[in-house]
Amino acid sequence: MTAEAATTEGSASAVVGRSEWAIVWERLRRKKLAMISLVVIAVIYGSGLFASVLAPYSYTEQNLDRPTEGIGADHWLGTDRLGRDLLSRAMYSARTTLIVTVAVVLSGSLLIGNTLGLIAGYRGGWIDNAIMRVGDIFSSLPGLPMLILINAAFAPRVTEWVRDIEDRTPLTGLVSSGFASYLIVFAALSLFSWVGTARVIRAQVLQLREREFIMAAESLGASRRRIVFRHLLPGVSFLIILQVSTGLGAVAGSEIVLSWFGVGVQPPAASFGAMLFEGSGARTFQAHPNLLLVPGIIVTLLLFSFALLGDALNDAVRGR
Repeated sequence: MTAEAATTEGSASAVVGRSEWAIVWERLRRKKLAMISLVVIAVIYGSGLFASVLAPYSYTEQNLDRPTEGIGADHWLGTDRLGRDLLSRAMYSARTTLIVTVAVVLSGSLLIGNTLGLIAGYRGGWIDNAIMRVGDIFSSLPGLPMLILINAAFAPRVTEWVRDIEDRTPLTGLVSSGFASYLIVFAALSLFSWVGTARVIRAQVLQLREREFIMAAESLGASRRRIVFRHLLPGVSFLIILQVSTGLGAVAGSEIVLSWFGVGVQPPAASFGAMLFEGSGARTFQAHPNLLLVPGIIVTLLLFSFALLGDALNDAVRGR
């Protein structure tokens, strides 16, 4: 065997020995925009995750003697109308977006959407029809108006329920921390986020269930649960990753829009939507542009980074 042939054979063995996700990561790592997007997302969400340590001030700390200050040594990004530090509020707003986004994606997309899509595609029949008709009902409803209606209708009841928990248990600070707002926004977004994921997964499962390895597993007496989660789930894992990458940006944007309308995360919890609302208006922007520019730039960077990362990941999975 020549040296060239040996080298070729060794390279082929190395490629065969690598996992599919290692190959995808290698392709993704070569895309500079994807790596820059990952860094931006990590910095924004990392600052939110460690806001209690990194933020110079509390997000509720007010200084009415120093409202609407510009950039300075004490407040690097200025202060809002109540004298609250904009940098600190931006960090805690990132934490709010992170909490809501991860909770909704894990429950609505990963848990509900994928499970219902797998079951509908594999079982078929009336189970498939029931799941898909329920999905049609949810998808036919206007998304944003329904989210606003749900939040406006149930937010006071959820707040009272959380306050009642505080009164009956040793738990304290749930209402002041914004837990009630997180809960209602999370539930409302999860209610609508599963439909698209379920449809995509179902379509792929309909193709996979006719493959020989599924028929072989059935003939050997494998249970339906084993077939779904041990044989079908790995076959749709690439779709799940793509759905998560695109869903993160969409959910983050929805949470910000709801808070901007005033029916999302409620004060005293910090939110980018509330910051954008407080800084909007022509006169406000002319007099104090940092009130709008600080949250606006951060939100733009975050959503744009998610969009770039989703496109790059899609290309990497498809081998481009």
